[in-house]
Amino acid sequence: MLFLAARRDGVLSENPAEFVEAVRERGISNTRRAFSVDELRILLDHCDPEWRSLVLFGIYSGQRLSDLSSLTWNNVDLAKGELRLTTRKTGRRLTLPLAPPLQQHLENIVDDDPNAPIHPRAYSILQKQGRAASLSNRFAEILVQAGLRPLHKRTCKGRDATRQQSTLSFPSLRRTATTLLHEAGVPAAVAQALIGHDSEAIHELYVNVGKEALTKAAASLPVL
Repeated sequence: MLFLAARRDGVLSENPAEFVEAVRERGISNTRRAFSVDELRILLDHCDPEWRSLVLFGIYSGQRLSDLSSLTWNNVDLAKGELRLTTRKTGRRLTLPLAPPLQQHLENIVDDDPNAPIHPRAYSILQKQGRAASLSNRFAEILVQAGLRPLHKRTCKGRDATRQQSTLSFPSLRRTATTLLHEAGVPAAVAQALIGHDSEAIHELYVNVGKEALTKAAASLPVL
């Protein structure tokens, strides 16, 4: 990421790490998965208006909770159908087209004050705490209430206590958006640019092939 930023800013002419494969986090493929469409509907039914908006943004833009919580109406151009933001994690500037369902949602809640936050409660928490940890915890509670996530249980006591990891969390929406784009036949390079992944290797980590896609693939094999 450091070399990538240096090349983007014109400090380097080439990225010396361009062809170095990304290190896969241990267990990442086993601890996170995408939501199914049915699960998304159940989730939305258990959200209040602000969380419903955040979830819709997560599905239709694929962006992180901290970035979505910091959005104001200055970041949205409804006339052009665009969402503009700079990611907190990588500092990358993105201009994303608004998916029709997200555009319609925003038109229904639009505020005349361009400096007003789109998600006021989340924005306030992020400004006070500087990170989205408590927002992530609240989302986990919503998942529990929706029956999509079990209550955390500690595997042992004391300093070495660890929590059982859930396969669903807010980052799962980013994974869901990536997966849905691939299953819709969107070229990998286009999906990568839309979600904002910085490399093909990172992008691949977020792709989960759904059962329906696998079933269609199996059915497409020839009869011998």
